[in-house]
Parts: sequence; structure tokens; C-alpha cells
Amino acid sequence: MDRDKILLTPGPLTTTLRTKLAMLRDWGSWDSEFNAITASIRQSLLQIIHGSNDYTVVPLQGSGTFSVEAAVATVVPANGHILVLDNGAYCKRAAKLSTMMGKKCTVKTFDEAQAVDPQVLEACLQADPSITHVIMIHCETGAGVLNPLQAVSDVCKNKGVGLIVDAMSSFGALEIDTRQVQFDALIAASGKCLEGVPGMGFVFIRKAILASCEGNSMSLAMDLYDQYQYMEKTTQWRFTPPTHVVVALHQAIAQFEEEGGQAARLARYTANYQALIDGMAALGFQPFLDPQVQAPIIVTFHAPKDAKYDFKQFYLAAKDRGFILYPGKLTQIETFRVGCIGAIGPNEMKQAVLAVKQTLTDLKIQTVA
Repeated sequence: MDRDKILLTPGPLTTTLRTKLAMLRDWGSWDSEFNAITASIRQSLLQIIHGSNDYTVVPLQGSGTFSVEAAVATVVPANGHILVLDNGAYCKRAAKLSTMMGKKCTVKTFDEAQAVDPQVLEACLQADPSITHVIMIHCETGAGVLNPLQAVSDVCKNKGVGLIVDAMSSFGALEIDTRQVQFDALIAASGKCLEGVPGMGFVFIRKAILASCEGNSMSLAMDLYDQYQYMEKTTQWRFTPPTHVVVALHQAIAQFEEEGGQAARLARYTANYQALIDGMAALGFQPFLDPQVQAPIIVTFHAPKDAKYDFKQFYLAAKDRGFILYPGKLTQIETFRVGCIGAIGPNEMKQAVLAVKQTLTDLKIQTVA
């Protein structure tokens, strides 16, 4: 097959040729032209959430999880108490990293097939006034659940509690508008719905809490307050930036804006999701989630019941036909996941469904549901 494999994952994603070509030039990390690109990215990111007045955005080297850890370390003081709203694997990761850095952390568990409940959150905050911060995953891609950002934000704001949002798989596609939603920190990354390449995260921080963040982090490299101060003063990154990743993201954002921004990206991903759901249903596949809580980002499907089904073989056969699927994240039942995001459209999703159909034939899998 001449073309690259299409990545049906929650990141890294399939990217455009324009984005790939942006990485063919070398850059000096202190060069004024490169620093201007960093500044342009920061400005564009703030515009996506209408946050230029009340928020700043701090980029950071590394995977998205690096930035989640940096946000928790920077925003939550040593005597803080974090409540993690847990309905999936990435919630559990947030709780683990919070605990490992010595923060007091309480976990409120919800069913992984359900969205977190703002009323339960309110009851938790009422019962324990020592809680200072709440962590929520906007789109929990363990199963694909969309959690209610607006309602959770409203509860936290009313209770005077800080909200940290992992928006890794939602930012750029699902609406996040700071004119309606308040948070202390919101984290996303280059290799997700903006359709850049992986290697850079970024954290939106509410300006009103910036002063209180000084000295919180016990990590030099992950201190977002220091990163912010240095970048504001010098326009430069503190330590060597992922230059090729940065310029690729700059190009990806230009294409994002040309496409029509967040609303247009959501429309395309929704069309991808619908093509996927319709096509897989015709093959007999059942989605794990109720449509009411399903985000059009990644879909978890029940694995075929046929004894011949083995995910590794299923994965390899689909890969041979040009599509990279994703393993399931659920622990109690066997599933696999198919992403709807990246530089692809409904036609590619229909091709992916055809590849799955041919894979079933190749592996002699007859019983799907």
C-alpha cells in the first residue's frame, strides 16, 4: 500500500502532508522567528477558548501526561486536597500521578459506561470542605465517555473549589468557552484534535490564580509558573523545545482555522463517527456506550463473540489493509476501540469499515454479536 496507514486511535493521529512538510526545516530554539511562532501558537490557542482576557497558556515539552502532571504540581499547593472524578483509565492515571507527588487525593468512582454526576460531586464537596481541587477528564477515552464540563465547572465555581480539566482528547473539537466555563487549569496536547504531531502539551491557567502557583511545583522541568514567567520575559522556552513539533502544530493550527475552527472540526468528526457507527452496526458490532454519553472522538466496540477472535490477529489483519485500530481499555469485558479523529473524513471511515469486514472474512470470524 502506497499511502501511510490511517491511525484510528486517540493520538497520535493521521496528519496532513502540509503538517508533515513543516517538519523538514531545522530551527534554532532561541531564534526570533521561532519565538514568534511560539507566540502565535499561544495566541491562537487562547482564541479557541475565548480566553485571552482571563487565561494564559503555557506550552511544555513531552506527552500530554507530562502536562497533566505539571498542571497538578503547579496549581495544587502542598496542603491541597484533590478529588478525582473517576470513570475511566485516564482518571485513574490522574489520581496516580497526584498521589505519587505527595498530594492528598480522594477518588470518587463512577461506572465507566456513565458520565460523572455533578450532583454527586456537589455532595462530596459538601461532605468534605477540605477538598480544594477537582480533576475531571472531559472526554474519558478509556471508553469514549463525554463528561459534563459545564455542570462540573458550575459546581466547582459555586463551592469555591479549583477545577483541573484534562481536555486532551476534546480540545479543538468539542466546545470549550471560558465565557461560560471556569477552570483553574485545562490541559491538552499537540497530537490530538488540532491534528499536529505528538511531543508538546499546553496548559491553560486562569490568571487570577497565577500568583498562588509560585513555588508549588517540586519539579524544575515541569514548573509551569517558571515556564510562564520565563516565556513572558524572554519569549523563549526555558529548556530546549521540540522545535519540529512546534512548527508542525503552527501549520496544523493554520489548517484548523482554514477549515472553520472548532465547529467545523466537530462537524467532520461527528460525520466520521456516524459513518463508523452505521457501518459497524451493519456488520453486527455493538458499541459499548449509550449514544447519550458517547463523544464523537473514539468508540469502544464489544469484541466479536466468535472463538476465532483474537485482538492481536484482528489488529494485524486490519493493519495489512491500511488501518491501525486501538486495543480496549476496559478490564471486565473484551473490547477494541476505533478513533474518529485526525486528518480523515467519512470516506476513510467507510474504507475502515470495509477493512474490518474483509478482516472478519480473512480470520473466518462469523459470530460478531
